[in-house]
Amino acid sequence: MVQAIYISDIGNHEGHEVSLNGWLYNKRSSGKLHFLQLRDGTGTIQCVMFKGDVSPDMFQQADHLPQESSLTVTGTVRADARSPIGFEVSVKSLTVHQLAHEYPITPKEHGVAFLLDHRHLWLRSARQHAILRVRSEIIGACRDYFDDHGFTLLDAPIFTPAACEGTTTLFPVKYFDDTVYLTQSGQLYMEAGAMAFGKVYCFGPTFRAEKSKTRRHLTEFWMIEPEVAYCDLNGDMDLAEDFIEYVVQRVLTKRQKELTALERDLPKLANIKKPFPRISYGEAIELLQKKGIDIQWGADFGGDDETIISESFDRPVIIHRYPTENKAFYMKADPENPKVALCMDVLGPEGYGEIIGGGQREDDLALLEKKIRDHGLPEQAFSWYLDLRRYGSVPHAGFGMGIERMVSWLTGLHHVREAIPFPRMLERVTP
Repeated sequence: MVQAIYISDIGNHEGHEVSLNGWLYNKRSSGKLHFLQLRDGTGTIQCVMFKGDVSPDMFQQADHLPQESSLTVTGTVRADARSPIGFEVSVKSLTVHQLAHEYPITPKEHGVAFLLDHRHLWLRSARQHAILRVRSEIIGACRDYFDDHGFTLLDAPIFTPAACEGTTTLFPVKYFDDTVYLTQSGQLYMEAGAMAFGKVYCFGPTFRAEKSKTRRHLTEFWMIEPEVAYCDLNGDMDLAEDFIEYVVQRVLTKRQKELTALERDLPKLANIKKPFPRISYGEAIELLQKKGIDIQWGADFGGDDETIISESFDRPVIIHRYPTENKAFYMKADPENPKVALCMDVLGPEGYGEIIGGGQREDDLALLEKKIRDHGLPEQAFSWYLDLRRYGSVPHAGFGMGIERMVSWLTGLHHVREAIPFPRMLERVTP
């Protein structure tokens, strides 16, 4: 019986007869030859069918195979220096499992809306394979980093009783006789975890009901969020830059083929090494003003502002101590200047905006109670959170990194919609 293998393992079978199960990615013919591009999810290989090696019926059948038909190809593996993977298959037999008539995504140009409508099929393209393999590597690198640095993985709930990042971006959900919300962040629960385990992280989907159509925003995205007890803002920034360097260099090492296929500027990624420049919010305001931007202290940074700031540096830049009034209730004010919070954002280079946001949390019970009241939040919903300050409160800090922002930056995407298998945006919840 002929051994069935994956294309990724083809180099181990040179000179042997094998079977490949997959789908027809492309096809061309030249007289007595058919060149079948077969993909199986692990790679794509050229399968050459010579008219004299198969029956007339099989050769005729191969001539009329539609794109994305499912096939099993059996043949001999041979080295070929012209092949992108170094090998091709001389076909001995072909089994067709299903003919995919009128496959909608042809090798011509298609509009973005059309491709998003057919996202379930668009995933089969070589470009999307490259992007999503990089995404997979990023996620693996994130988990490996924290696992190898003594963090414990905890799972935060998806249903939450109240806001974490502001009440205007909550998705309400009917929960039996009550109303709850889809999580904006696992941070509050990770704070509880940090008081139990010292160093924890969560990884999962988060939701923001932002009515935004920018190229950086999704309504559903994935975040990885570490939290560390006995950690201050400086320690948080140290952790963030060490983490980012590890992830970028890991992806550059293990996914260079995919990055090259996406025409990514590899030297720019190779330059992502710590230490990263660190500037205060006030210094960032001055930088923008010197660039001719009409902005005053206290204003939030827009996407264009972040791009201008990042263009002044050749690697991520950490901006710290934003105005307290612009930050969430849980951010700790700087004791030396209560007008600013002990928080930080990491802006990606090349105009990719905020890739990490975090900071030191308020650990004083009385101050936190006051902030909850000042923000108009339901105190009862946060009674458990206040317990963390009643029973063994300590300085602690953490951050969140959006996976899709990281994917967009490392793969050089123009829009975040390609950074996730099935994007959810303001006007899109299908497929």
